[in-house]
Amino acid sequence: MLYFIGLGLGDAKDITVKGLEIIKGCSRVYLEAYTSILTVGKEALEEYYGRELLLADRDMVEQEADEILKGADVSDVAFLVVGDPFGATTHSDLVLRAVNAGIHYRVIHNASIMNAVGCCGLQLYNFGETVSIVFWTDTWKPESFYDKIKRNSDMGMHTLCLLAHRCLVGRKIYEPPRFMTVAQAAEQLLEIVQNPITEETVCVGLARVGAEDQAIRAGSLREMASCDLGGPLHSMIVSGHLHPLEVDMLKLFSGCSEGLKSLKMTDSSTYIS
Repeated sequence: MLYFIGLGLGDAKDITVKGLEIIKGCSRVYLEAYTSILTVGKEALEEYYGRELLLADRDMVEQEADEILKGADVSDVAFLVVGDPFGATTHSDLVLRAVNAGIHYRVIHNASIMNAVGCCGLQLYNFGETVSIVFWTDTWKPESFYDKIKRNSDMGMHTLCLLAHRCLVGRKIYEPPRFMTVAQAAEQLLEIVQNPITEETVCVGLARVGAEDQAIRAGSLREMASCDLGGPLHSMIVSGHLHPLEVDMLKLFSGCSEGLKSLKMTDSSTYIS
């Protein structure tokens, strides 16, 4: 069996009991090491799981998948993914390769940024399409993500923005590790915003969701550009139509924000779902 096991968002202890039991019984355990990171390193995971972890970088997963699948038809092999195996990155290609090779697979789910963003108080069923924001350069400034944010906004939907990160993991190092902050993402957005999104649009910055030092800040897009939420990973939400209960929740994370002062609080007891 090939097991796809989600590790959650925080540290080594976020794995499910079921997932940990499976890892302990596998012949090989791979750690997918390029789509996201935990707040702890590979060594901490190995100590808690009691197993050696084999790093699987992008090249291995996309070009040498046979190495991962080898022997999975006669023994158990685990493929560990930060968050949920079918969250922000689906790894569908590896599933299809396993099926085509006659190998059974099973998925052990866990928390993902795709559902954990609900911690800020915005209701998950009010989100539209998720977008990724990449680092701009002097000669390359893609804006296609903004079209999706605008479409969501036109429908009154919130947009979860996954911010770029590049990690120093795997066998090849293409460039130093780099993580986009909420402030950097907001600065890029401010260069291209147009109605209905403005610099006063309410946004939410999130950092290290699921960790003990998780940070959340709500305010205007303009305020997000000067927001310091500390270390990685960061995500940002561009809000759409806000339900009164969502406004109440965002006020908890607004601090001295001017961007939320004009939004009215409501008695939560009057909310009807």
